[in-house]
Amino acid sequence: MITGQQPIIILREGTTREKGKGARTNNIMAALAISDAVKSTLGPKGMDKMLVDSMGDVVVTNDGATLLKEIDVEHPIAKIIVEVAKSQDQECGDGTTTAVVLTGELLKSAGEMLDQNIHPTVICSGYKMAADKAIEVLNNIAIPINLEDKKTLKNIATTAVASKGSSGSKELLADVVVDAVTSIAEKINGKTFVDLDNIQIQKQHGGSMEETKALKGIILDKERVHEGMPKYVKNAKIALVNTAFEVKKTEVDARIQINNPKQLQAFLDEEERMLKKMVDRINDSGANMLVCQKSIDDMAQHFLAMEDIYAISSAKDSDMEKLAKATGAKIVANLDDLTKKDLGYAGYVEERKYGDDKLTFIMDCKNPKAVSIIIRGGTEHVVDELERALHDSLSVIKVALEDGKITAGGGSAATEIGMALREYAPTVGGREQMAIEAFANAIEIIPKTLSQNAGLDPIDIMLELRRLHKQGNKYAGINVFNGKVNDMLKKNVIEPLKVSLNEIQAASEAATMILRIDDVIASKSGGKTPHGGPPGGYGGEEDFD
Repeated sequence: MITGQQPIIILREGTTREKGKGARTNNIMAALAISDAVKSTLGPKGMDKMLVDSMGDVVVTNDGATLLKEIDVEHPIAKIIVEVAKSQDQECGDGTTTAVVLTGELLKSAGEMLDQNIHPTVICSGYKMAADKAIEVLNNIAIPINLEDKKTLKNIATTAVASKGSSGSKELLADVVVDAVTSIAEKINGKTFVDLDNIQIQKQHGGSMEETKALKGIILDKERVHEGMPKYVKNAKIALVNTAFEVKKTEVDARIQINNPKQLQAFLDEEERMLKKMVDRINDSGANMLVCQKSIDDMAQHFLAMEDIYAISSAKDSDMEKLAKATGAKIVANLDDLTKKDLGYAGYVEERKYGDDKLTFIMDCKNPKAVSIIIRGGTEHVVDELERALHDSLSVIKVALEDGKITAGGGSAATEIGMALREYAPTVGGREQMAIEAFANAIEIIPKTLSQNAGLDPIDIMLELRRLHKQGNKYAGINVFNGKVNDMLKKNVIEPLKVSLNEIQAASEAATMILRIDDVIASKSGGKTPHGGPPGGYGGEEDFD
C-alpha cells in the first residue's frame, strides 16, 4: 500500500471543474434560463422584447432567432440552445421559439427524473423513442397541399406573420409573400425549388406599413450617374456590363514624355475617343440603360447622357445576378462582345426619391425569376421588425412549396403527439416508459404557453384539448383570439410539416446531448484551456471518467 502519495495536478491553476449531478443541474438551469427568456414571445398574443447593446442601439422584436442572436450569452449550454434556434431558423425560417421552449421543457422533465435516480442514458433512450414516435404521428396527421392553391399558401404565410408585431397587416403581407415566392419558384424534374436569394428586399422607413408591396422587377439603391440622363425610360433595353468605363492603365509601370502642347492635346483627344467608342458600343447594341459593376469615367458619363442612356455605376455583384434573372440580360465582361441578344427587357425604368434616398426601379419585367419587395414603415424599428416577419413567412412558403405537406397549428399537433405518446409508453415498459411520458408532458408546453400568453387558463384549455382529441378531432387547437378550442384547419391556422418535424428533432437532439454531459471543465479566464483550446470563458466540456 502506498502512503503519503502526492496529488497529481493535471489542470491549469484556476481551472474550475464540475462533475456529476452538480454539472447536470447547472446545465439544465442554464437551458431553462434561455427558454424562459423567449417563452413569453410565443404565439399571436406573445409579447415583444427590447434589446439594448453596448453602443445604445435598440432592437424591438419577438422573433426567437433574433432575440437569441442579439443576447450575448456566456454559459456554454446557453450557446448550445442558441444553436438550436439558429439551425431551426436556417432550415425552416420559423418555429425558433417553439424549438427553444421545447428543449428547455425536455431538460426540466429530465431533471425531475434525475432526482428519482433514473440514469441519463435511460432518459436519452426514452427521448429518442418518443421523438421517433412523435415524427411518425406528425407524418400521419399531415395533409398534402396543392402547390397551385394560392389560398392555402396565403393561410400558411398569415399563420407565420400572425405572431409578429406586424400582425395588424397580416393579410397584406401574406399576399406580398405568396406573390413574390410563386414568381420565382421553379420546377425541376417534377419537384419545386425556391431560392430566396432571388427575392430582393428593400427597406425604406417613413411611410405606412400598408405601402409594402411585391414588385415584378428589381429595386437598386442607386441613382443615375449624371443629371443629364433621363429619369424615366420606357421599354428599357438593359445592358449589364462587368467592365470599367475608363481608359485602362498599363500592366507595367510606364512613363509618357510630352514635349509640346499639341502632343498633350492629342493624348487627351485619344482618351476621349476611346471613351466615346465604348459608349458607341452600348448605343449600337440598342441599349437605353446601362448597369455597370465597375466605375464610369466622368467623360463617359457625359457621352452616355448625350445619348439619353440611363446609367448606373458600381452595382453590387448580387444585384447584377438578380437583374440578369429578372430582365433576361446576360452579364458581359467585354464590350466588344455586347450584342442585341445580350440585352434584358423591362417595361420601364424610373428614378424615385424616398426621403433623402434615390432609388432606381426596374419594373414590369417579363416572367421575372427575381423580384423585389419594398418594405415601408413609420420608423426604422418598425421596418426592421417587418423584415423579420417577412423572412419567416417567405421561408415557410418556400418550405411548403418544396415539401408539399402541412399540419394544423395552435398547439393541435403537440396535443395529438402528447396523447399518442401516453398510449405508446406502456407498450415499451421499463424506465424508458417514464421518459416517454415525460416527453409527452414536455411537448404540451406549446399549447400551455400559447394559452398563458393569451391570458387564458392553461388547465382548462388542456382539458378541453384532450377531450376533443380523444373524440377524434386531431386538428383541435387554441384559438387565442376568442379563448376557445376550435378546429385549426377550419380556422386556416396551418404551417408546413417540416417546421414541426424540425422543432422536435432539434429539441430532442439538443436535450439528449446536454443530458449526456456529466463533467464541465472551464479554463481560467484569459489563460489557455487544456489541449490548447480557445482563451477566455468556458474551455469546453470533457469527460475524464
